[in-house]
Amino acid sequence: MSEETTTETAAETTAKSGTAPSRRSLIGWGGAGLALGAVAAGGTAAALRTGSDAVPAALSGDAVPFHGTHQAGIATPVQDRLHFAAFDVTTGDRDALIALLKEWTAAAALMTAGHEVGEGTAGTQPEAPPDDTGEALGLKPSRLTLTFGIGPGLFEKDGKDRFGLKSRRPKALIDLPAFPGDNLDAARSGGDLCVQACADDPQVAVHAIRNLARIGMGKVAIRWSQLGFGKTSSTTPDAQTPRNMLGFKDGTRNIAGTDTAALAKHVWVGEKDGPEWMVDGSYLVARRIRMHIETWDRTSLKEQEDIFGRDKVEGAPQGKQRERDEPNLKAMLPDSHVRLAHPDSNGGATILRRGYSFTDGTDGLGRLDAGLFFLAYQRDVRDGFVPVQTRLSRNDALNEYIQHVGSAVFAVPPGVRDKGDWWGKALFS
Repeated sequence: MSEETTTETAAETTAKSGTAPSRRSLIGWGGAGLALGAVAAGGTAAALRTGSDAVPAALSGDAVPFHGTHQAGIATPVQDRLHFAAFDVTTGDRDALIALLKEWTAAAALMTAGHEVGEGTAGTQPEAPPDDTGEALGLKPSRLTLTFGIGPGLFEKDGKDRFGLKSRRPKALIDLPAFPGDNLDAARSGGDLCVQACADDPQVAVHAIRNLARIGMGKVAIRWSQLGFGKTSSTTPDAQTPRNMLGFKDGTRNIAGTDTAALAKHVWVGEKDGPEWMVDGSYLVARRIRMHIETWDRTSLKEQEDIFGRDKVEGAPQGKQRERDEPNLKAMLPDSHVRLAHPDSNGGATILRRGYSFTDGTDGLGRLDAGLFFLAYQRDVRDGFVPVQTRLSRNDALNEYIQHVGSAVFAVPPGVRDKGDWWGKALFS
């Protein structure tokens, strides 16, 4: 791994100035709720690694540094809310696409710092639409991170090399195979580009995606998007493990955001992996997983625990007492979820998860359209998600209660190093 950029953190800024960054700092303070962040509220900051060097993550008012070796929103401590959007590129003009990515990057840097986009909501010309949509006025940064990815369609789509990038497609950016049980909706799958917005305030996350979509009008169009709540995985193992919609703890053995060795081994693209423009980046698999929760809720506790291979309340592996006790895989049923997903059952395959729960109304049959929006980062999709999902899709007892209904894969470039850099710059160089 290359040496990471050192950036002043939001907490350091707060300590120096006595105030947290504000979305109205470009046009003046706008309310008593803006002034104080983690320092005023108190509490202990946990260490994390984001797009910059190790920085403290405290309360939801903090800002996560945007610039750094890796993009924030991967190893960053998982926030409470998600707005994920996949875009189709509608322009065929390479220069116009590059100009958009530069504008997106500038806007992302402002929004993650808690500022408005461009000239802000007030603007300088009352006769023109404002540069910022305004619904995040008065809100803190809320640890907003914006993570950018590139899908296979940007390299070649419908047999066309629209932007001269076909030869630069990474070998690891594969088209995922069809897994047993998949029932994928094309309208909720794929995408030329993606942006993952995570924040502790849902309005901050939605505001970010809305503004990027507004800036991209005429050049990109949202293909599909997903709102998420109640993180179902954690990159901070010292914190309480979150639970999924089935009521079980999720992410007990997830990679910690501070475990630089594991991140280098399993998440970040290395110099020998290629291509050069992806070094220090990662690969993202996004899967929309529908959970048949009404059927699950009528299943006995014993059967639920046998299916997962863990105790429901404590989260302990079967035959053990505590959640983080080393599991005895042979003590679990052969088709239990934990046994099949464990790295020891998959040749060491390990992924970093950042999933979120979702509920999207009903399915028209009186059942909730609910489940897990699964996000997995890895160094190579072929060595991470594919072998694990192949095994799960064929044998997992949990398949009776879940179904994968949406899917996408993206190359996530390295972080934006400085103000002269922008999302995807190395790809177009």
